[in-house]
Amino acid sequence: MAGGTTNIRVGSGGVMLPNHAPLIVAEQFGTLESLYPGRIDLGLGRAPGTDQLTAMALRRNLHGSVDEFPNNVAELQSYLGPADPAARVRAVPGEGLQVPIWLLGSSTFSAQLAGIMGLPFAFASHFAPTLLDTALQIYRDSFQPSASLAAPKVMACVNVVAADTDEEAHKLATSLYLFALGIIRGNSMPLQAPVEDMDAVWDGSERYAVHQMFRYAFVGSPETVEKKLQAFLNQTQVDEIMVISHIYDHAARLRSYEILSRLRQQQQVQAGLANL
Repeated sequence: MAGGTTNIRVGSGGVMLPNHAPLIVAEQFGTLESLYPGRIDLGLGRAPGTDQLTAMALRRNLHGSVDEFPNNVAELQSYLGPADPAARVRAVPGEGLQVPIWLLGSSTFSAQLAGIMGLPFAFASHFAPTLLDTALQIYRDSFQPSASLAAPKVMACVNVVAADTDEEAHKLATSLYLFALGIIRGNSMPLQAPVEDMDAVWDGSERYAVHQMFRYAFVGSPETVEKKLQAFLNQTQVDEIMVISHIYDHAARLRSYEILSRLRQQQQVQAGLANL
């Protein structure tokens, strides 16, 4: 992605650090930063992020656990920090590159850790919305300025399905609902084509569970999505929004991103006019 673009920042969302040695991660992202300077972000998560068998296959030893996450983050920071010729272990490439590190989370643990360590924090509200407000408050309350960040910096991830009309968007969003329904039923499947009527697929309790999971799924026309996104920004006061769009058809997914891009451009123009 970085090789096919020139301006956008590219990052991981994210590297599940319990599965990898910090030195390897530092060298991998040091390589990316060397190839695309000033455009790489490193997002770190503390969960295995997969099933137990795959996690065991990935893990660098049989004794590691998520409890080591704070120390692993600090170790990774040291490898990306200023070069130390006297260090016995050095990341090459990596040292001195100061690749920005974000801590990712769907609960309050990483929120507090990010605050204490003075790191940016990204919350997974696209699938775990319940603790969003609590996590943001904990992060901001516990934030301690660091060498890399003077003030809290927060990102939230949301689902967006945008189309030319509300009706079209809601139909496209059924692929997202089917995906979640498979998880709830313990039968995960690849993204499915949209359906005409979800009520023929789920029951009332499943419908409630899916909509709770996707409380921050903004579905609709450009006007509808703009209003919902603005309300979310007003509620959370986050600095950045990350968007994920589970849309089955590639052309429809591209159209959704085009709509988002235009909304962002309009917002930038309005902000510029306000500053005149």
